[in-house]
Amino acid sequence: MENKIGGKTKTALSIACIAVFLIFVYVGDIMISPGSSMKMLITVIEKGSIFALVAVSMNLLNGFTGLFSLGQAGFMLIGAYTYAIFTIPAGSHDSVYQYFNGGIIKWSIVEILENKLGLFGHYLGMFIPMLFAGVLVALIGFLIGIPVLRLKSDYLAIATLGFAEIIRAFFQWNTLGPVTNGSNVLRKYTTYKNAIFPVVIAGISIAIILLLINSTYGRAFRAIRDDEIAAEAMGVNLFKHKEMSFVISSFFAGISGALLAMFQTTISATPFTTVMTYEILLIVVIGGIGSITGSIIGAFLFTAASEWWLRGLDAGRWLGISSRLMRPGFRKVVFAILIMLIVLFYSRGIMGDREFSWDGFINWWKTRPAAIKAWPEKKAAARAARKEAKAVKTAAKARAKQADRESAAAKASGQALFTPLPLADHVVVFDKEGR
Repeated sequence: MENKIGGKTKTALSIACIAVFLIFVYVGDIMISPGSSMKMLITVIEKGSIFALVAVSMNLLNGFTGLFSLGQAGFMLIGAYTYAIFTIPAGSHDSVYQYFNGGIIKWSIVEILENKLGLFGHYLGMFIPMLFAGVLVALIGFLIGIPVLRLKSDYLAIATLGFAEIIRAFFQWNTLGPVTNGSNVLRKYTTYKNAIFPVVIAGISIAIILLLINSTYGRAFRAIRDDEIAAEAMGVNLFKHKEMSFVISSFFAGISGALLAMFQTTISATPFTTVMTYEILLIVVIGGIGSITGSIIGAFLFTAASEWWLRGLDAGRWLGISSRLMRPGFRKVVFAILIMLIVLFYSRGIMGDREFSWDGFINWWKTRPAAIKAWPEKKAAARAARKEAKAVKTAAKARAKQADRESAAAKASGQALFTPLPLADHVVVFDKEGR
């Protein structure tokens, strides 16, 4: 029998876990020395939080609305550049835009507000460009969605993927160099000081998306995903809700792009290729299409595996094992094998379309002792069942072979293989009524 806990207890548990996690990230980023191996854990949490946000924004489209969009890398690119351009200090423009006479925008929102409001103005100056990046991306997403969202399935994916590539080439165009610095790197812009910043921003953004999904709009999104004709018959405006989902997803992709720019401290258009889009889609698929919890888990697992756990495979030594087989690029081979294993054993992703719940977690935890105790018997029963099935199959094959041998012997001796039915020596005729 499953045990259920009260709503207040669930809220208290959630708040306690979030508080402990935030304290760990804040203190760990301050206390752990940069050369320590545990510092990589903080880095994984930072990058994992950013990719969790963009994966959730893609899941809002692909998993909850049923729109197969592949333009997240382009939206992230716009968000990253928008934040960087408006936060480069005025004194650094000549060195950053050295090929474009210091650029057009020679002021920084962060500096302006910091001079007027102090420390509060500094953080406000970081938040405003980040918010502006999201709004700008949402506006571009709105304009793109007008023609694109009339397409379906693969055609929508191709259109959004093409848009992302066009944006990347557009930002590298030297004619726009005074604004985007052309194909050169943007640097020296304002970044955060502690890893808790992207974690908090990503957490708040994901919470907003979760509230949206659980609202009436979220139910309309799911109705469109399940059956567009039925949703329209129930009064759901298809284009309006598709456009809304596309704009909201674009907004949070822009926010994640700004966070990624802060994390990397330098930004260029080169990394925002289709490979990045496929990585985000891979995170969504690994976690489970239609699961916010799955996207978060998938983002952290993907980041940890690609950036931390498997790094030794490229260096020639991993888990104390040295081999000539381990060379630069071998990490990607092992990573691809792990992905295939996850897809084979979790065809719908780690979480499927389910979400984390305290009731399910506590009941799962309580049943672990009994499950561990019964595990040997369960394995023995499974082995016995496989053995019995194998014996039945072997016996069936033996009977089939014996029947074939008997049939061949009978045929060779001239014996009839079947007994013909006797022929009647008279004919029976029935009338229309069967008499």
